[in-house]
Amino acid sequence: MTTTATDLKVDVWPGLTPRLLRIGAAPEELPEYVDAGGYRPADDPGALLDAVSGSGLLGRGGAAFPLAVKLSAVRAAAQAGRQTVVIANGEEGEPASVKDRWLLRNRPHLVLDGLWLAARVVGARRGYVYVSDPHAATAVEAALATAGEHLGPLQVSVVTVDPAYIAGEESAAVRVINGGPAKPTDKPPRVFEEGVDGLPTLVSNVETLAHLPFILRHGPAEFRRYGTEASPGTFLATVTGAGRPPALYELPHGSKTADLLVLHGVDPAAVNGALMGGYFAGLLNRSIVDATLDHESMRSLGSGLGCGAVAVLTEDCPVAVAASVLGYFDRENAGQCGSCFNGTAAMAAVAEALRDGGAGTDDVARLRRWSVVLRGRGACATLDGAANVAASLLDQFPALVESHLDGGCAGCGGFTALRPFEVEAVS
Repeated sequence: MTTTATDLKVDVWPGLTPRLLRIGAAPEELPEYVDAGGYRPADDPGALLDAVSGSGLLGRGGAAFPLAVKLSAVRAAAQAGRQTVVIANGEEGEPASVKDRWLLRNRPHLVLDGLWLAARVVGARRGYVYVSDPHAATAVEAALATAGEHLGPLQVSVVTVDPAYIAGEESAAVRVINGGPAKPTDKPPRVFEEGVDGLPTLVSNVETLAHLPFILRHGPAEFRRYGTEASPGTFLATVTGAGRPPALYELPHGSKTADLLVLHGVDPAAVNGALMGGYFAGLLNRSIVDATLDHESMRSLGSGLGCGAVAVLTEDCPVAVAASVLGYFDRENAGQCGSCFNGTAAMAAVAEALRDGGAGTDDVARLRRWSVVLRGRGACATLDGAANVAASLLDQFPALVESHLDGGCAGCGGFTALRPFEVEAVS
């Protein structure tokens, strides 16, 4: 379930003029980016904030938090006389996602332009690009060497960290930049209150920032030409599984999952479910086939779009997939909160026993209880992600869980990935 650089397909939704992807082209250099309208001045930061608010741009890192709200909070601190900081978060600790690394490697000026525009809104003169992919770091460093006056007074540094699931959490990013380990911190304070060097800090996903140049050039109404009312614009989806090479697509929110499956070369009739939003949002059964890919539709199914990663299940048993993901959470948690350290281990143990035909009804009842009572504990959302996986397995596949109480299955024996649906590298 691990893929390599040569396997990655990059494509755009039929009929869509891409805003983020460049198809069949080498990594973008400064002259190409400027000629296409990049690095336009933002002479009125307040008007840009209004445009971002009108666009309804939601964060693309997983939480779908409105970017305008984040910008407004940090901007208010600047207007009160405080220095501020901006961070482009491209660590992408989610193994099933590849979009941020692709943008950083192939369109670094687009990301830097977005970071610069965010800095204009919040009055920041110091910025960071936070990554774990060394190739992305090299591409951004090269872009910084040529960007020059296009970034105005913004001084940007690249910070590289070892890859880890929790390293991309916003307080972990701030902690690394402040000289600490890549582990989340307790809240409050939130990073928009006290971040880098104790200053109000905007931390935003690189795909989120990459939409800002489009909004500046074309305005909020044009941004909303694609998507839905509550999930406007386009987004990047990493699609894995179903025995197909992985792919990165740009598509409008509200697109039909069945159409995406066909574009990916998968027969919708062969799909028995999906792992949604990377590992965090958990599993969905065949209802995913008839759903649309937007935040409101995913919420109505008890799931989430998250970072846009969709791992398609055809022959792989959902019980085995859940066991592998819970085992990953057990290994990758920060080890600093007892509820998470012990809770992920306990849930993984039950899921693995269920996969192997060794679980009983009492074990399943405990898994159900843990998936409820462990939510909201710890310094970050890792335990919530594990609870989502456990609860979704029980809710979405009850008959399958019941059948595993009588023994294992052939599908379980074929899936024991340590990092399920990982996209290892991108071209």
